[in-house]
Amino acid sequence: MQKKVFQLLVDNTSGVLSRISGLFSRRGYNIESITAGVTADPRFHRITIVATGDDQILEQIEKQVAKLVDIRDIRELKPDESVYRELALIKVKAAASERQGVISLAGIFRANIIDVASDSLIVEMTGDQSKIDAFLSLLEGYEILELARTGIAGLCRGSENVIHITE
Repeated sequence: MQKKVFQLLVDNTSGVLSRISGLFSRRGYNIESITAGVTADPRFHRITIVATGDDQILEQIEKQVAKLVDIRDIRELKPDESVYRELALIKVKAAASERQGVISLAGIFRANIIDVASDSLIVEMTGDQSKIDAFLSLLEGYEILELARTGIAGLCRGSENVIHITE
């Protein structure tokens, strides 16, 4: 099994995300993560999908998604030609005596403490998946109360791959 990151440029219409996820569901394809948001042009949304499968399945995913009505462009974001980021919010149980350890770890990973309560901290971290996974593995000595991850958002490097739609 391998993983591919697909970037879709889609019309900003209601139900487009449902149609895309429905295609994955009907065909039995696995979505590892999916993120969506408006682009610089409000007529379009950019959707980033991380999918897993063998070469044949990943090729079929790309072909099937490209056939959907609202899809303007689909491309693979190759790791060496793209930038990926993910946001994670991590609520860690930490009494006053344990806080400094969590704060120190967060500092090493350039994460931010965005909330402090009497018995917990919330850490905000952005980076690639491996950075977030590494931080989480170092928190094993602490109790993670809650975790929210956004999934990958990504763009191709440079300006030669920018898509301009004039309609």
